[in-house]
This record gives sequence, C-alpha cells and structure tokens, in this order.
Amino acid sequence: MSSTTPSNSERKIIHVDMDAFYASVEQLDHPEWRGKALAVGGGGNRGVVAAASYEARKYGVRSAMNGRRARALCPHLIFATPRFERYKEISETIRAIFLEYTPLVEPLSLDEAYLDVSDYPSATLVAEEIREKINQQTQLTASAGISVNKFLAKISSDWNKPNGQKTLPPEEIIPFLECLDVKKFHGIGKKTKLKMYHLGIYTGKDLKGRSISFLTEHFGKAGLYYFNVVRGIHNSPVKPHRTPKSVGIERTFSSNLSSELFLEEKLKDLAENLEKRLKKNKVAGKSLTLKIKYSDFIQQTRSKTGKLYLSTKDLILEEAKTLLYQEKLLNSVRLIGISLSNLNTKQISKKPKKELPNNEQLSLPF
Repeated sequence: MSSTTPSNSERKIIHVDMDAFYASVEQLDHPEWRGKALAVGGGGNRGVVAAASYEARKYGVRSAMNGRRARALCPHLIFATPRFERYKEISETIRAIFLEYTPLVEPLSLDEAYLDVSDYPSATLVAEEIREKINQQTQLTASAGISVNKFLAKISSDWNKPNGQKTLPPEEIIPFLECLDVKKFHGIGKKTKLKMYHLGIYTGKDLKGRSISFLTEHFGKAGLYYFNVVRGIHNSPVKPHRTPKSVGIERTFSSNLSSELFLEEKLKDLAENLEKRLKKNKVAGKSLTLKIKYSDFIQQTRSKTGKLYLSTKDLILEEAKTLLYQEKLLNSVRLIGISLSNLNTKQISKKPKKELPNNEQLSLPF
C-alpha cells in the first residue's frame, strides 16, 4: 500500500466532542454563571477539577488540576458541585440524535463519540446537521472532526473548538500530519512527547522519517502504532458498545409545563419524530414507555405492552396519551419522552443512504 493512501479511505468517520461539557451544562442551568470562569469539582482542599469552562481555561485552569492550584491561577473561579445524573440525562439526548443517523455509534464518554456515516454522500453535511440538532435540543454546542478513520477524526475535532468542525479528506491527510506537532497525536502523552523531542522527533514529518525498527526499539509495541498513524493508517472500526434494545425520543422544555393538554401537543411532535426514526431503522415495538421528568427532577416512567407492534405516529400517540392520563401529574414537567422496546428485530438494520442534491454530492463528496 502506498504511504500516501490511508487504509480504509472509503470510510467516513465523525468524532463529535461536546464543548466543555460539564461546565457548559452548569452554565446552562445557572444563567448567573454564564460568561464566567467556572470549574466543576475541585472545591475542597483535596478536590480535583473535573471540567473547566473556556473562560477558566484562559487562566490556565484544566481538568485533573488540583483545586487549590486552580484557585491560585484564577482567584475569582466559581466551583460547581458535579451533577452526573444531569450530565447523563443530556448525554442520552445527544446519543439519541446520533442514532437517528447511524446505528454505528461508539461512545467514548458522556460527551464524545465516534460515528460511522460511510453510507452518506457527505459526512461534512451530516456533522453540521448533528451539531445543529444538538444545539436545538440541548442549547449546548459541539465540535466535530470528519475523516477516513477514528484517529484522524479525533485530531480534527480539536481543530476548530469550540463550536466548529474540520473535515480532513483523503488527499489532505499526509500534508496535514507532516506539519503537525507530535504532541497533537492522539496516544502521545506528555512523557512520550518529551521522549520524542529528545530523539529529535518534533513533527509528523520527523516521525514519518523513522523506521519501524527504530520506533519499536524506543517505544515498544506502540512504535508500530506511531508508524501507521503518521501515515494516516488506523484500521479500528467504529464499535457500538451494544445493540440498541429500544428506540426513543425526548424533549427538555425551555419552560416547565403543567397542563396535560400542552403536553399532549408535545407528544404529537414526539410521535411524528419517533415514527421517522422507526422507519429509518426498519423496526417496530410492542412496549411503549412514557418518561416524565418534573421540575424538581423527580423522574417517572409509565409503560404498556400490547399484542401488536407499534410503528405509526397515530398508534404511538394514542398509546402515549393513554399513559399520560393514567394518573395526575405530580408537578410541572421539564422533560417528556416516549420510547418503544420489545422490538421486532434483534439488530437494527444498516442505515440506508441519505440522498442529497446533486450539487452537494459534487461539491462536498466527503
């Protein structure tokens, strides 16, 4: 294989990474903290910063930093107590958006994931659409990297942060990597970076000039990895952690709702979108679950299993309304969702290709 042609160049991989996720969620839920230097965690003498807002990063505050050190760098730093249930809630909404486009989703954490969108004419347009949907549904921003493999997609997602994206098409990979500082390579940490610098390896071009024997001699098994990735070669496929057992959709409201009639209107929209998602994945389900999250964050689920498979918006809405009026609301509602389980297939089928206008296919083939 030519060193200028990356392996699996037919793949189209997106790496989506939420921008300062934990800190951004806290600023979303606490308007008085927006635009201010904020750290999640790290408040006590022995605390550690779990995440830092971009305002805090300007002062050098970083994740995994000792809280005392963070406060010394930024005396006016606000410390927020982590709320992982809240982060998980938003992460699930984001994950559901990913699954609208492909079942090949590999989550890395609550705030980032790889997506294989090889069936689409333009991965660039898919990434733009996903980022827009995330912002519409969560009021948070995400960045994305698009390329032929996971390694390159992850490097690219850091390039235009926050709230940006970068596409690295096959013909630009080698020139891009040759100019890159080795510290930017995923998998090269601080110690390895210093060791490479000591060996005169500062850029991708320097790394590319070293033989496999040289790299394995100095870096062991990782040497082969470095030899390959600097040539754009990384064959690991996107690996979904599990086959989805349900298909669902939910919405968090900008203001809490206290009327079943208003919620019924929201359910109608959800049922329409769920029907589209079921059609895309070519599945139907027997068990419908209504999820309600109240303004005090108490969560309630109501479920019903029938004899027939549900897949149309009318039937879904009818069953969801039955569950909505099953008992009185406990409080005003901040989130509502519906999902179908007991699906009629053990594996969601492969996504069909999404057609785009001819001019888009020509101008944005990647």
